[in-house]
Amino acid sequence: MALRVFGVDPGLTRCGVGVVDVEANRTATLVAVEVIRTETDAPLEQRLLEIGAGIERMLDEYSPDAVALERVFAQQNLRTVMGVAQASGVVLLLSAQHGLAVGLHTPTEVKAALTGHGAADKKQLGAMVARILRLDAVPKPADASDALALAICHAWRSGIAAPSGSAALTPAQEAWRAAERSAGRTPGRPRLDP
Repeated sequence: MALRVFGVDPGLTRCGVGVVDVEANRTATLVAVEVIRTETDAPLEQRLLEIGAGIERMLDEYSPDAVALERVFAQQNLRTVMGVAQASGVVLLLSAQHGLAVGLHTPTEVKAALTGHGAADKKQLGAMVARILRLDAVPKPADASDALALAICHAWRSGIAAPSGSAALTPAQEAWRAAERSAGRTPGRPRLDP
């Protein structure tokens, strides 16, 4: 049975959302992807309402088993961090209302999980998303591709998609597991950090 993960790349202007089904052998299939957009001159509360409506529609329509959300980083500029944090709060609230656990993943974790290298660039990550999902082209804009990458990462890292020893790993997955072991973490263990 496939694990259905809803990935969210949060943002106020563009919020990427994507749904993937991941089988026990780690094969991922695209279910849906889109970008929820809001007008920059609209009041903040209206923008958050629009993002919330889009998130809730996706949760209701696709009934995911889990939610993957990008962890907010303070190294970005303050205005960007605030917008991402506000959009993330909407996702966290709606996920809780739907009884869904949320996995928070850093961009470095996502890149490492999909490409085997935590410093991969957007182009490399997008290419791996297209390859993993067997797509003819990288989903655009990058927010859409990033949301799918988050969903795939969460399924692979959670260990739910492939019980230990049940399937052969790709080279990128092997590299990620080796990096996890060298960092003293248990490969495949869910990280639902606060």
